[in-house]
Amino acid sequence: MSKVVVMEHPLIQHKIGIMRREDTSTKEFRALASEVAMLICYEATRNLPLTDIKIKTPLVETTTKEIAGKKLCIVPILRAGLHMADGILNLIPNAKVGHIGLYRDEETLQPVEYFYKLPSDAKEREIYVVDPMLATGGSAISAINQLKARGITKITFLC
Repeated sequence: MSKVVVMEHPLIQHKIGIMRREDTSTKEFRALASEVAMLICYEATRNLPLTDIKIKTPLVETTTKEIAGKKLCIVPILRAGLHMADGILNLIPNAKVGHIGLYRDEETLQPVEYFYKLPSDAKEREIYVVDPMLATGGSAISAINQLKARGITKITFLC
């Protein structure tokens, strides 16, 4: 299933505009990347299934919702994706984290993997690959293809 969703929310557009400015500091860029990732994650997780659970409040027992058995894994493409992962982990602190390291071969201009580490149960998880850098899409395609080659099927790319 291939689906591209372009998020044109005013807050996302505003923050991306600040990130792109020449005079944006590294510290500000990192904070903005984290904030944009949270906003994108909010939309990307919209359809996660929920289940009812019983809880006890200080006053009464009641029923509430929780994410239904979905195991999530955030996989930043190193290093730029790390700031996005931080933002997403603010929303989903129990998600596991993996990493894919890529660099571009200057002769072939193709991505080359130099690091790959995912949780041992990654095949059972919904994977969110994150990278704020999307020029040709080469790194994103390479990372997703590497995941698929290792038997992972539930992949969402956030950029």
